[in-house]
Amino acid sequence: MQKVFEELTTAFRKNEGILTKEQYERIVVKYTTLLEDSDTIFILLQASGYPIDETEEGNYRLQTFFTPYREQKYCVIDIETNGSKPGTSQVIELGAIMVLNGKVIDQYETFVECAYLPEYITKITGIEPEDLIGAPTRREALIGLRHFMGDAVFVAHNVDFDYSFLNASFDRFGLGGIGNPKLCTIDLARRTFESERYGLGYLIGTLGLETATHHRALSDAVCAHKVMEKSLETLPEYVKSTDDLLRFSVSSRKQRSQKKKENI
Repeated sequence: MQKVFEELTTAFRKNEGILTKEQYERIVVKYTTLLEDSDTIFILLQASGYPIDETEEGNYRLQTFFTPYREQKYCVIDIETNGSKPGTSQVIELGAIMVLNGKVIDQYETFVECAYLPEYITKITGIEPEDLIGAPTRREALIGLRHFMGDAVFVAHNVDFDYSFLNASFDRFGLGGIGNPKLCTIDLARRTFESERYGLGYLIGTLGLETATHHRALSDAVCAHKVMEKSLETLPEYVKSTDDLLRFSVSSRKQRSQKKKENI
């Protein structure tokens, strides 16, 4: 499904956030099977968290293109794992907060059942094997996270790790891919404020977040949100929608300079 997410997003951006039914079907027909049609793909897209809806005129709309970034829901996520590769490792703790208008409106936190916890992971996280006994299974924990995320923007510090690890985990348990747009707080921070380093451990100290417990999922998610809020304080004026924010977060210096000139 990742290819259809990417291709649809590119098409939406070229067409001011709206696709006709014909434009939409021209893309998704490439990804249909004998058991699926374009309407089924639409349902799967929404179920995966891809922010798409249908207009009264029968067209399709990318919600993030029209939502002011402050009115967008963001699911700030952190995971702790017993290794770095999803093919041979698993999530042992999930922490997520739902943010709207700069405020935390909900949270999701759970240990995950695990039979093998290396000693070095315990030293890093403080999580003991006993903490994971009787915890929800991986499938149960992932289903809980899926429901919690909805179609919010997926936010994390070094988002590619959390996103790809969870995406592989969802796929392994037959839960489909993650369609939520993603936002990296490291990328955003680098484009909005100066710091010697941008690792979360370093920023916890420089931003006065000393009460945080680094390498614990919920605490790190809260800290990533604080980094995001600091970045939002100094966004350029041309960043208005959620889609503007997503593109700004991965933009080059040249692209940002050009945008500023266009908006003078």
